[in-house]
Amino acid sequence: MKNDYIRRIVGVILLGCLVGVGFLEPIRDYVNLPSSIHVFQGQSKIISHLPTGIKAENQFKQNAVYSIGKAEKGKKNSFSIDAKEKGDSMVTLNVAGFPIKKVGVNVLPEFKVIPGGQSIGVKLNTLGVLVVGHHLVQTVNGHKSPGELADIQVGDIITKINGEAIEKMSDVAPFVKKAGEAGHSLDVTIIRNKKTFHKHLMPLKDKNDHSYRIGLYIRDSAQGIGTLTFYDPVSHKYGALGHVISDMDTKRPIVVNNGQIVKSTVTSIEKGSNGHPGEKLARFSNDDRTLGTIFRNSQFGIFGNLQSKISNGKWDEPLPIAFSEEVKEGPAKILTVVDGSKVQAFNVEVVSSIPQKFPATKGMVIKITDPKLLRLTGGIVQGMSGSPIIQNGKLIGAVTHVFVNDPTSGYGVHIEWMLKEAGIDIYSGQKRKAS
Repeated sequence: MKNDYIRRIVGVILLGCLVGVGFLEPIRDYVNLPSSIHVFQGQSKIISHLPTGIKAENQFKQNAVYSIGKAEKGKKNSFSIDAKEKGDSMVTLNVAGFPIKKVGVNVLPEFKVIPGGQSIGVKLNTLGVLVVGHHLVQTVNGHKSPGELADIQVGDIITKINGEAIEKMSDVAPFVKKAGEAGHSLDVTIIRNKKTFHKHLMPLKDKNDHSYRIGLYIRDSAQGIGTLTFYDPVSHKYGALGHVISDMDTKRPIVVNNGQIVKSTVTSIEKGSNGHPGEKLARFSNDDRTLGTIFRNSQFGIFGNLQSKISNGKWDEPLPIAFSEEVKEGPAKILTVVDGSKVQAFNVEVVSSIPQKFPATKGMVIKITDPKLLRLTGGIVQGMSGSPIIQNGKLIGAVTHVFVNDPTSGYGVHIEWMLKEAGIDIYSGQKRKAS
């Protein structure tokens, strides 16, 4: 036993020396391999692009929670992990019997969600009221903007006036009138870049209509359309859009107080072309029935809880999800609506995918290859954001952005980051609970 240990130590030292002088160059690439691997119970995961000469073996041969399968067809330097039971284990990578790296394996409980594809209407109510511009008040002493004089900036969120909560635009007027008539300034609480400030705002009288004004344009809501990405039948949480909703004037992300999603119907398509992205034109359904609530607007989309189950007509059975490192270059499908409310599948190609270790947007580049979709839309259009991407029977992500100069192509986000933003922990191995 001791001699075997010494032999391995000497072997590792010799390998290091060979690498240092230029031999066994590919071994240097082993550092790029993951230090841990997640795989769902009952599924297989292929680990490819191993450096030349590196082999994998199960460190715990008698109490394995998985088995190491054969190499991927046509790729010598790969192996597959076939998950059998939940738990943690280890794969040892070695060259000529000498271990050079250990990779942890975490087998997670089976996880599936229902893909979306439905066109949805989005109604967002901001936290407080959002300042979207300034205007000048015509006073007897000239044109002035009280908002600018008080250093209230475009993009600021007014949450309180004189210590009382402001939830909508109509809440502001009574305070302005009362302060103006009394000749007092308003104590305005604002949020700017996630920091809270207090500003003293003095209303001024307009000499034409004799009303008091604060010289600010404000907004308390926003509406639009998008596409549902997934629905979790266990927790009832959903994700949609795949990107943040920003205010059209300030271009800043809208801080959500609450919101709703409703059914929407696509009425026509403005076809995209180079330099001019197209757009789905849609209307909210007549019944205006709330499908779900919105509790988050983030760089990965909007998220909330569905209040009633909705069907996409064909893909209503739960599908497994794929981790970012499982996504392959090659054919896939997207689910989306181009006419009415009917969800259809269209062919696309995953041009590239980045195996991301940490949440990040733009994890994939996809290209529309379906002749029918190209004929109808010219490629990716506004309103298609959130369309689920399916590859090899797994939900891998959602469409997010179109390339302005090439509307046939655009970005996609990996599904695991959208699930994380929805508050669904796929890594802990704990059962999901309905909220």
